Amino acid sequence: MPSTPTYSIVAPVFDEEETLPHFYQTVVNVMEEVGEPFELVLINDGSRDGSYEIMRQLHARDGRVRVINFSRNFGHQIAISAGLDYARGKAVVIIDSDLQDPPEVIPELIERWKEGAQVVYAQRSHRRGETFFKLWTAALFYRLIERITSVRIPRDTGDFRLLDRHVVDVLVQMREQHRFMRGLSVWVGFRQVMVPYERHERFAGTTKYPLRKMVKFSLDAITSFSHLPLKLATTFGFILAIISLLGILVAAAIRLFTGQIVGQASTLILVLFMGGIQLIFLGIIGEYLGRIYDEVRRRPLYIVSEVLDSEEGKK
Repeated sequence: MPSTPTYSIVAPVFDEEETLPHFYQTVVNVMEEVGEPFELVLINDGSRDGSYEIMRQLHARDGRVRVINFSRNFGHQIAISAGLDYARGKAVVIIDSDLQDPPEVIPELIERWKEGAQVVYAQRSHRRGETFFKLWTAALFYRLIERITSVRIPRDTGDFRLLDRHVVDVLVQMREQHRFMRGLSVWVGFRQVMVPYERHERFAGTTKYPLRKMVKFSLDAITSFSHLPLKLATTFGFILAIISLLGILVAAAIRLFTGQIVGQASTLILVLFMGGIQLIFLGIIGEYLGRIYDEVRRRPLYIVSEVLDSEEGKK
């Protein structure tokens, strides 16, 4: 195998023992039809099932398969970052290993790259097998991100995309802890084009993105590319201060001219309302402060316990 493959296929893996053999065979069939040297970089993100053993078997059988084994689960976006760190290809394709993003689309991504595009992102024209709630929240998320962030992240796109080596070299220099890779790949610029595709149902298993992870992912995206929540805190602070000042003037006027004033119940409601607003915005400030703290500590993005590589051997 050449020391520098033309293509690197980067795929994070978390509990995909049922899907991995089919994913591997599909990728190999597609890339062998392309007819140029490639490698398949699998990142084991702390799988709890038999995924890692299957990856070891695939590596033993096919030297084009390289395996990066994390010491624990570090998250999908960190696994993608590790894949970019280890990828050696002139072009790198990021794809999930659950077969929802069909490897058959890769040749079209490659074609656009050969035409001069440096980032080729796959845009979902249809999403099979997903609930109305998932589709609705995804649509809401992309439209919210489009309105409040400083970059124009294309709607209905995931991490499935091809990156030119120049783009990869820029991205691997970015070591921020809370990562939103599809946003970063847009932020860096370069020539970007879109390829539409139809997203499939999961081949097997269950989603690895429950509501809790979706909320965290959304927070990472918003705080990475927008200061709007902090600006809203300042704006609402001024608005509430003005309302409070007007309330004092109204209360004083009522007291002076009628001898009556609104009772304790309304005062208590106002105090609780103000306190609630303050706690909300303290929470927003805390989110940003926590992310600053994570960056200042400068811990590594991930820890690798083992690398299976036909050229370098075990590490």
